[in-house]
Amino acid sequence: MANPSELPLPDRLVGDDGAVADPSGGDGPGATAAASSLLRGLNEHQEAAVTSPSSPLRILAGAGSGKTRVLTHRIAHRAEVGTLDPTRVLAVTFTRKAAGELRDRLGRLGLRDGVHAGTFHAIAYAQLRQRWEERGIAPPELLDRKVGFVARLIPGRSDRTTPLDVTAEIEWAAARRITPERYEPEAAKARRRPPVPLATVATVYDRYVEQKRRRRLVDFDDILRLAARDLEADPVYAAARRWRFRHLFVDEFQDVNPLQFHLLQQWLGPDSDVCIVGDPNQAIYAWNGADARYLVDFDHFFPGGETVTLEDNYRSTPQILAVANGVLQRGSNVPIRLRPHRPAGEVPTVRAHADDVAEARAVARACRDGHRPGVPWSAQAVLVRTNAQTTLLTEAMTSAGVPHRVRGAGRLLEQPEVTEALQVVRRAPSLDVALADLDHDVVGGDRLTEERAANVAEVVRLGREFLALEPSGDAPAFLAWLTTTLRDEDRGGGDAVDIVTFHAAKGLEWSVVHVAGLEEGYVPIHHAETTDDVDEERRLLYVALTRARDELHCTWARKRTFGSRSMNRSPSPWVESIETTLGVAPTQVSRSKGAERARAARKAIPKAGVPTSGPEKVLFEALRAWRRDQSRAADVPAFVIFNDATLGAIAERRPRSQSQLLDVPGVGPVKAQRFGADVLRIVAESAG
Repeated sequence: MANPSELPLPDRLVGDDGAVADPSGGDGPGATAAASSLLRGLNEHQEAAVTSPSSPLRILAGAGSGKTRVLTHRIAHRAEVGTLDPTRVLAVTFTRKAAGELRDRLGRLGLRDGVHAGTFHAIAYAQLRQRWEERGIAPPELLDRKVGFVARLIPGRSDRTTPLDVTAEIEWAAARRITPERYEPEAAKARRRPPVPLATVATVYDRYVEQKRRRRLVDFDDILRLAARDLEADPVYAAARRWRFRHLFVDEFQDVNPLQFHLLQQWLGPDSDVCIVGDPNQAIYAWNGADARYLVDFDHFFPGGETVTLEDNYRSTPQILAVANGVLQRGSNVPIRLRPHRPAGEVPTVRAHADDVAEARAVARACRDGHRPGVPWSAQAVLVRTNAQTTLLTEAMTSAGVPHRVRGAGRLLEQPEVTEALQVVRRAPSLDVALADLDHDVVGGDRLTEERAANVAEVVRLGREFLALEPSGDAPAFLAWLTTTLRDEDRGGGDAVDIVTFHAAKGLEWSVVHVAGLEEGYVPIHHAETTDDVDEERRLLYVALTRARDELHCTWARKRTFGSRSMNRSPSPWVESIETTLGVAPTQVSRSKGAERARAARKAIPKAGVPTSGPEKVLFEALRAWRRDQSRAADVPAFVIFNDATLGAIAERRPRSQSQLLDVPGVGPVKAQRFGADVLRIVAESAG
């Protein structure tokens, strides 16, 4: 991306309305022909979006509707007819890649210089740097390694994942313009569930803000906040900035968060010209602070504006769009319904498999069988809801000889909870003990978020797989095998089948898409509780389905292994919508409403094995206090000692001897020998 730190002033005068009398060198037939050529090939709605004289203008652009083409042609067409000066255009995107593509397309349309395109952060940082230079202020240092900084502010000892999760909470709060003082009630209202108490996060957040101020550091959220503050504090400076960049175009508007919207409001003046583009059906980042209301409630935030809707899809076959629309219609509000414009194609498929291994092998075989001479491997992708699902697929791809790479949330071995789990393996007296300890952590869930626990469960599964191959294998041998096994996650270089999470697939497309793991618990994810949560999960599946151009294949497993436990699975409630659309008999499962009620009921049940009152609760807390001291003394996570479920079982059964202790689920010979005397003493003291 070009360095946006120097944003040149326009090289010629323009009128107060921003129009250039002769931007193309003349008002004759040449200019008219050039403008007309920019409309060639556009459909009725695309042309309306390109030529509309309205401001504010909202373009609701469905998946595959030519959104980027419309946006760039609108800028180029208006430059050609003289209703904007390209040097006064600010085009805001969400990624450097998108900004680069925007500039490339504008260049091919004849606007190689002048238009300023960049992300919110890049544009804001350029603004701040120029402001600091003008005022002779030394720029503060940019804090780009936030997690380590936050880790030092967390009270007591924490594991590797806690700083990452606390940092995520701080970023969520900053995106929502929530101060440390307001964090706890706002987080509770938003049902945030970090692995530490909300009050602890608020304390760390407050320390983080104070330490940045004292050390003169700014993070990326501060860049947006400070850019907006400068404009609010200096009306003369704000007026000059708004004159300089009078025409604003903002892409992916459904992903804008309150902090970004606040900055956008400061960039806009009473005479500003604004065009926003977005798709409410692809609003999938509310969990990260985004607020699609700025797009959906356009008339409230931009009174007097016009809306043009693009529903004509040129990417996918009619059969694929029928499936995607069918899933989307189960929601409460569907502002865009895609219309196909391609010939009929192959009918999408839905297949159930006996278990997750069989599913992964079937997907790998389908990718191999679908590869044909002259068609690259990269024409295919496998999409999954969580990062933990990718490992089994990479194993199956390797066995089938299919080149593949994992894109999105990162490789399994790079996840902090997995790094810590491997440290447990290294320190444990045997691999069996290590896997049992990790498995307890997954069951208890007393320190990990649910998705992190799923990644640890995947390590346990791989450990069991290794021991099945090498019954006498030890921890060093497992670690070597694991590294070798997962080394091929990105095997295949440039031409490979992509394995991608739903979120990371947004904005991408492939000829053939395999959507794997369409099970309740994944789709929707198990922690989606409210109607809004479930609606976002539905939109996320819609995003995954609309990545396919020519073929769509959906699969799910009747049984899936998490760590050392195999669990029966039910298909996603939206599998019924897909099967109904395809005209096949729906899979017999609990219907969506019943499934959602069941999820809510499960959430209302206290964590299994954890006493909530009475003498058992007192003993349980005493055992937890002992466990905390033991874990700190040994410098290991608490779950390595015992997890909450095991402590709860001890509190309920109150064992009085070593043999009775061994009867408690989760207590094996090694732990009984290591901790038995202490545990029996605490139980006896509680009875006295």
